[in-house]
Amino acid sequence: MSESGIQRISALRGHYSTGKSGEVSADGSVGVVLENVEGLELYQVAGWPDTMDKVWTQVAKAAKAASAPGPGQVVVGKKGALLRIEPMKWWLIGVAAPEVLPGHGTTLDLSHSRTRIRIGGPHAGEFLNRFLPLDLREKVFPPGSVASSAIHHVGVTLWCSDDHYDLFVPRGFALFVWEGLVDVARQFGLEIA
Repeated sequence: MSESGIQRISALRGHYSTGKSGEVSADGSVGVVLENVEGLELYQVAGWPDTMDKVWTQVAKAAKAASAPGPGQVVVGKKGALLRIEPMKWWLIGVAAPEVLPGHGTTLDLSHSRTRIRIGGPHAGEFLNRFLPLDLREKVFPPGSVASSAIHHVGVTLWCSDDHYDLFVPRGFALFVWEGLVDVARQFGLEIA
């Protein structure tokens, strides 16, 4: 349940079974782990060019982060994460958006509009490159990076953290994208957590 008391249900709920499949090694290890992350709390916060300082201070404070991230970067605070998805827009994850004065910017609750899929395992980057035209090598897309891209013409957002990726998919396309991910992941050895 979110801070606001609203239960956020993933579009994937009830459409998959947990377990291992595909090219699982003899010792039971797999190359890719997929997980449907339930309970997404996601707010988009935008500022105007002349009020960005005020807005980023507010969003950083809401996440209990030292500062707001630069474009294409992520900052994880004590209460939530801030993803700078565009020059004047942030996504605030895990905590409600602050009250932003209309003259300074605007907020939008996107929680029910996206499905969050966590992708981990030793072959996660190689696996994702079967879908995304992004250079996911660590020197180019290190932990703390975020990018917008597309999977089969579906706009997605990818966040790289220390040991996994989080893929944010529009709710209406979540099952379509999930089924494609599952099919391709089997060649690496798949675990659905």
